[in-house]
Amino acid sequence: MTTTFKGGVHPAEMKELTSEKPFEFLPLPEQICLPLSQHAGKQALLLKKKGDAVRKGEMIAEPDGFISAPIHSPVTGKINKTTSIITLTGIRSEAVIINRSDIDEDDLMEPLNPVTVAREKIIERVKQAGIVGQGGAAFPTYVKLSPPPDKKIDYVILNACECEPYLTRDYRFLIEKTEEVITGLKLILKAAGVLYGIIGVEDNKPEAIKKLENVLRNEENISLKVLKTKYPQGAEKMLIKAVTGREVPPGKLPFDVGCIIHNVGTAVSIYNAVVKGEPQINAFLTVSGLGIVEPKNLIVPVGTPLKNIIDYCGGIKENAKKIVAGGPMMGFAQFDLNSPVTKATSGILVLTGKEAPGIKESNCLNCGRCLSVCPLDLAPTRLYKFSRFDKFEEAIDIGLQTCMECGTCTYNCPAGIPLVQWIRYGKRKSSALLKQKTN
Repeated sequence: MTTTFKGGVHPAEMKELTSEKPFEFLPLPEQICLPLSQHAGKQALLLKKKGDAVRKGEMIAEPDGFISAPIHSPVTGKINKTTSIITLTGIRSEAVIINRSDIDEDDLMEPLNPVTVAREKIIERVKQAGIVGQGGAAFPTYVKLSPPPDKKIDYVILNACECEPYLTRDYRFLIEKTEEVITGLKLILKAAGVLYGIIGVEDNKPEAIKKLENVLRNEENISLKVLKTKYPQGAEKMLIKAVTGREVPPGKLPFDVGCIIHNVGTAVSIYNAVVKGEPQINAFLTVSGLGIVEPKNLIVPVGTPLKNIIDYCGGIKENAKKIVAGGPMMGFAQFDLNSPVTKATSGILVLTGKEAPGIKESNCLNCGRCLSVCPLDLAPTRLYKFSRFDKFEEAIDIGLQTCMECGTCTYNCPAGIPLVQWIRYGKRKSSALLKQKTN
């Protein structure tokens, strides 16, 4: 029996474009652009200078603070320069340009035995490897492996829903790297000191479900939960509700209801760091949309410019209209093909006018459709109006900071109002004002 949550939408899935495309390695680019901010928290501190030689896997920037992560070079080469760029998520970051050499040397860590490795060693390895969450927020993973001692954690939930249309990266993980996924989950369980693991997957992935059922047949502490295909099933609060029946109250975290959630891609990164000694230097991503000549699933060195990826996929069709980093619901529209892929990039979409038609904005119809689909029972039109007219205190009072920016309201708005974009504006503006007051 499948379970789910209240609200949500079911956009056209479009996963058939790449679901049967196995991962391919993108050829190494001649030049890499590594942003020092690829994670939540403060950007990393650069350890190198212009002209320095670096090896593949070598740490070139160290964490700055608790919620920060190191950056490693994905290629062997030489530091060309530092510069300032706009990342795929729209934030400005210092970045390092590395010119690749023809020498193939690496500086990987010592492999560890996943069966005998100690809990503390796993956490330290994940921290050293610079692993960040693959679900979109890019939160440093080692922090989530150490739950507060006063919180009793019952479950580690592995998020394999991949509810965004077009994206099939997580699906390919389940099909091609099943053992890595399960071993990664076991490492998470050991590190977090949790006994039970649950894998949540939507019911539109029957082949992956069958494969997981076979692998998990003899696993007593890991179970599979098949969920109804619906967006945003992969959001933390929705997934916890669907899998355990527990509700995360506004302002609280999964820890507070006894759960830890990691993305299936994060489990694979943890496996690679522990078993192979590899830091997070590659991004696994889907390249799709009707505007790209040859959709693919790729393994790409972090720091690769979008242009290299698009060229490898045959280029852009004449009717392409929009390029998006991430999924179409929560992704970011791009304007510069020199922008680089980061650790948490899950997809690059090239959409045509038919796929991204846009609707001419009109006045709110008061139809209530945004209310009916909001998974968190918020009032998107009121949040939008308060944000648009800079009435942030009123917006906060009705749940502005609770909104997870899933975009369900905007998708369902017949008036074409960019509701989530205005809510996002309100959240960031009010947070900046609050920070000014406290400083």
